[in-house]
Amino acid sequence: RHCEVHHMTENYMWDSDTNKSFNIGINRDSRLPLWWNGSEPLWVTLTKAKRKVYMYYWPGESGQADLVAIYYERVDVEGHHHGPWSPQRKDAVKAVDTVMAYLTKWIKERELQDDLNIIIFSDHGMTDISWIDKVIELDNYINLRDLQQVKGRGPIMSLWPAPGKHSEIYSKLRRVEHMTVYKKEDIPSRFHYKKGKFVSPLTLVADEGWFITENRQSLPFWMNSTVTRKAEGWQWGWHGYDNELRTMRGIFLAFGPDFKSDFRAAPIRVVDIYNLMCRVTGVTPLPNNGSWSRVMCMLRDPASSAPGAPPSASALVTVLVVLLVMLA
Repeated sequence: RHCEVHHMTENYMWDSDTNKSFNIGINRDSRLPLWWNGSEPLWVTLTKAKRKVYMYYWPGESGQADLVAIYYERVDVEGHHHGPWSPQRKDAVKAVDTVMAYLTKWIKERELQDDLNIIIFSDHGMTDISWIDKVIELDNYINLRDLQQVKGRGPIMSLWPAPGKHSEIYSKLRRVEHMTVYKKEDIPSRFHYKKGKFVSPLTLVADEGWFITENRQSLPFWMNSTVTRKAEGWQWGWHGYDNELRTMRGIFLAFGPDFKSDFRAAPIRVVDIYNLMCRVTGVTPLPNNGSWSRVMCMLRDPASSAPGAPPSASALVTVLVVLLVMLA
């Protein structure tokens, strides 16, 4: 589903009705049901259908399963810390390639080619950023005390103006170069964002490579063993810019008994993958925003190419690897 449908619109959100905040990975309130009730993940649907599911980035167990999902973070981390074209990020991609070579060899040695579907995809790309000369500091343009709440930094920033300050802040920020300020109702429909229940009254969107923050003192940074000064340890890659930018594109690869070989599909959207995964795991998809017509061409058997059609008897496991940086 699009983020305005499932309402998980940002890594950092605020619910003005309850005064609760969602700050990814760091606060207890992020676990409250109010953030998560907008959609049902595929692994929950599979569990309800009495399928066996393993998720990794947390402890699992061995044995047969209908879905095994792996989230791999290193490509994303190295891209943030050193830049998307850095040697460190390239080494992370090579590590993925080594693991995939081992997995392919392991499958062949056990003659499991007809038993496993492998899907590899990322949820975004990444671009270079220059925090030295491409930073937009809000306190140069507005009084930050006129804001009731601020969430996020970087490509997107969410602002909740204090009562009576909305028009003044909007007017001042409209004149700022290298970013666009949107009233909630004016956010472009193609972002599939503005109808989200936690979307702020004002949303700031930076031009590619620019970074929005309150001031330079609030910039996020990362220290590593190769730097001696705080400023040198800041990050050099970021994502979350306009999704039409080529640098924001992810990747999608798949192989196994249900997928065609040596086939290159036209570009798809992230929301399209859900229907494809439902198809190969044999469950009926819930209402969603994906396009079946964009992904059905990937499958070997067009006669059964419906999202809810049962998979072939031999296709028992789908392995999902999520890589968070474009592997170009």
